[in-house]
Amino acid sequence: MVRIAIIGTVGVPASYGGFETLVENIIGVNASAEVAYTVYCSGKSYPERLPSYKGASLRYIPLQANGGQSILYDIWSLLKATRGNDVVLVLGVSGCCFLPVYRLFSKKRLVINIDGLEHRREKWGKWTRRFLKFSERMAVKYADVIVSDNKGIQDYVKEEYGKDSALIAYGGDHVLCDIADVEKEVLQQYGLEGMAYSFSLCRIEPENNVHITLEAFKRSGQTLVFVGNWERSQYGKELFEKYKDSANIHLFPPVYDLKVLNVLRSHCTFYIHGHSAGGTNPSLVEAMFFGKPILAYDVVYNRETTEGKANYFANSEELVALLSRPVASYQSNAECMEEIAQRRYRWSVIAREYEKLY
Repeated sequence: MVRIAIIGTVGVPASYGGFETLVENIIGVNASAEVAYTVYCSGKSYPERLPSYKGASLRYIPLQANGGQSILYDIWSLLKATRGNDVVLVLGVSGCCFLPVYRLFSKKRLVINIDGLEHRREKWGKWTRRFLKFSERMAVKYADVIVSDNKGIQDYVKEEYGKDSALIAYGGDHVLCDIADVEKEVLQQYGLEGMAYSFSLCRIEPENNVHITLEAFKRSGQTLVFVGNWERSQYGKELFEKYKDSANIHLFPPVYDLKVLNVLRSHCTFYIHGHSAGGTNPSLVEAMFFGKPILAYDVVYNRETTEGKANYFANSEELVALLSRPVASYQSNAECMEEIAQRRYRWSVIAREYEKLY
């Protein structure tokens, strides 16, 4: 039996983001009998503290996993995880600034997923970016195994640091569930019954190029349903005010009910993916399972995820041009997206790939 501690996430049950969904799906039924997981969780996010979940032991740190407390949260988790475990799986780099000190007293095996080059995200200020770059450098230097979630990230690690990394993406088949019982109700609720529309879903941040997508649909006149956290940033608030009165653009708040999301995804004509950072984006992988044509922002990460078989845009003009083509011309795109998803992005496959690293 090999004992694995997982640190760096809000925790499980998952209700936050990509890393949490990763943990949710590599434990439980996808875990081998020879692997015992302990997941470190934020006590601030889980008032009801479960001793275990899906066969994994849970431990709680009395700090927030995000924001100002995130660095201390990660360091505290790392120190607690060192005792009683054979391997520590670290998700993200914010706490890796501590590794030069940690390596003075511990040779514990560290498997570190460095995430999607956080230091390049526009939402961070100059000093935060410098700190994240330093933490990334420490992660690469002191890890026993580096995990990249995308070939673009893997190439970056090799070019920037001269180090090899294991390539393991995210799964997406957790989205496959029966929606028949809510399908009609959801379409009616969102005013989409019998309507042709494109769909987009993301955090409303500049690097997700929300402004490009919205402007393209305003020009094209085609219907867009866009789900996101519009109130969380000035960028989102300004875009909401600018486009909320466009008759063909429907801006909705975040949706956390998987069945509702799946109805919206399964009925769309196109899935629009504007992310320009972050490696393999979980939302893109999830969308690929629905066999819909994907129009993605033209960066190496998205091309690698879709094996170059989606269609790509770099600005509003190019997206308008893609939207003007006959829908029938995207049949190959749609079929390839589902085939790639089934072949590469199933959680049972992802779980085995992580276990090989332990």
